Amino acid sequence: MTTAANSGLSTRLRGFRQVQRLAHECAEAVAARLEPGVSERQAARMQREWLRERGVRDWFHLPFAWFGDRTAFTGFRVPLQFFPTDRRLAPGMPFILDMAPVYEGFTADIGYSGSLGTNPVQDRLMADLEAHRELILREVRERRSLREIYENVDRLMVRQGYVNRHRAYPFGVIAHKVDQVKQRRWSPHVFGFGTQSLKGLAADALHGHREGWSPLWSPYRFSHHPPQPGLWAVEPHLGFRGTGAKFEEILVVTDSRDPEQSAFWLDDDLPHVRRWAEAK
Repeated sequence: MTTAANSGLSTRLRGFRQVQRLAHECAEAVAARLEPGVSERQAARMQREWLRERGVRDWFHLPFAWFGDRTAFTGFRVPLQFFPTDRRLAPGMPFILDMAPVYEGFTADIGYSGSLGTNPVQDRLMADLEAHRELILREVRERRSLREIYENVDRLMVRQGYVNRHRAYPFGVIAHKVDQVKQRRWSPHVFGFGTQSLKGLAADALHGHREGWSPLWSPYRFSHHPPQPGLWAVEPHLGFRGTGAKFEEILVVTDSRDPEQSAFWLDDDLPHVRRWAEAK
């Protein structure tokens, strides 16, 4: 990449980093307010209200909240089961908050795992996710195919004794591309997804189909290609006996020949990364 291209990318990345940090701040603020009896719907509404108060008017997808065994997608068969329910939080129960705000045209998609009080199982899951973050970055830099990296994440989960829960997502994705969208005062959403972002993802899918790549990182044949330059929201999701945990954050992929510049996490000052550092 040229110096000019790097300069433009750096300016652009600051916008994505800002909204990603805003989303994690929201997750931490809402997590601190959760208490016994709060429902998933209430937790999702708390996320929406917190972000709207800070200027968010558009979404890649509206906020989700999953409590208890729903953090491991237990029994999930159809997409409607992902949406918040009346499941209520109880002491010791794990939870996951997931939100994808668009702010000033920049998109973030984050996942935040926690529990109401202590939950040793989820604590262990979160600790073991660090190895997945390292594996994904290393193998993207090696330019292995997305499908192969997905399979290697699966193998690591099996060695750790866990079950792959991101396979329950539509198309079994572990990641998807994100990009800038046109800034509007208000943007409609369909089935919880912002129409502007869906248009962008559809355009990427059409463009990628012509060139032999996909904006969805899945275990299927259409992801059997090297990482495509761009921004990817990556979310390895572990499950163990009705408890789930994940992180989700942006991975930047470039066309640089320098391994360290060819792929890097957008931000290392995030709650799960700080948690791992504090545990060492």
